[in-house]
Amino acid sequence: MPMEHKLHIGCHLSSSKSFLAMGHEASRLDADTFAFFTRNPRGGRAKELDLADVEAFLRYKEEHSIVTLVAHAPYTMNACAAKENLRRFAHEAMTDDIPRLEHLPGNLYNFRPGSHVGQGAEKGIEHIAQQLNDVLTPDQQTTVLLETMAGKGTEVGRTFEELRAIIDRVERDDKLGVCLDTCHVWDGGYDIRDHLDEVLAEFDRIIGLTRLKAIHLNDSQNGLGSHKDRHARIGEGEIGLDALVRVVRHPALQGLPFILETPNDAAGYAREIAMLREKAAE
Repeated sequence: MPMEHKLHIGCHLSSSKSFLAMGHEASRLDADTFAFFTRNPRGGRAKELDLADVEAFLRYKEEHSIVTLVAHAPYTMNACAAKENLRRFAHEAMTDDIPRLEHLPGNLYNFRPGSHVGQGAEKGIEHIAQQLNDVLTPDQQTTVLLETMAGKGTEVGRTFEELRAIIDRVERDDKLGVCLDTCHVWDGGYDIRDHLDEVLAEFDRIIGLTRLKAIHLNDSQNGLGSHKDRHARIGEGEIGLDALVRVVRHPALQGLPFILETPNDAAGYAREIAMLREKAAE
């Protein structure tokens, strides 16, 4: 059996073929985790689950020491939209996605909290919490993650306080965690380049590091506090390689799955994974 990597890192993979195909692709990239969209990232219906494929993948996952997976809800899902039909789509997608993920127990389901579209952050927070109260069940083994956002437009989740406010309104908050996106928090005004320890201490004070379940590892094309959300390849943006290496090596983040969402093809992801594994081991 391959040795388990100290750094758990991977990238987004296409789920268009099968879970087993994603497992094979992860191995080719030297990834021991990965993210995938539960349905078309722009929305729509999820394809039928092939339980034989799921079983084959779970065996492969065990044999190749693949760790926790990070499923991603579609980008079009807006749980706090002003229009009821959009909120209803978000509710239906999540209600469908979570039971499907129970066939791969113990993994993560990440979603962007959404945009309040002029209703105000407080109303947006109420909508999101209501949806989570509707869909979370006491016996589910999937942890649902709120993603930190850059604050573009009317996005909810631009501050740690907004995420905390959602969590505080959810009854089954033991089923909730957070995914920290390095590009988003940087664009949102948190200086992880020069003050990583202080940012993580603030996260711990407001939300609690025990709720931090995954990292989206991205550089940013824009400056601190730009509220833009434009990802860059590792080391080619404003955050920089040294700072992102400090993120993957930080003691408080050891053991978490790190997911690359950089603008890359497979060869580019393989290069970034190899580089970060080497830097993390130094």
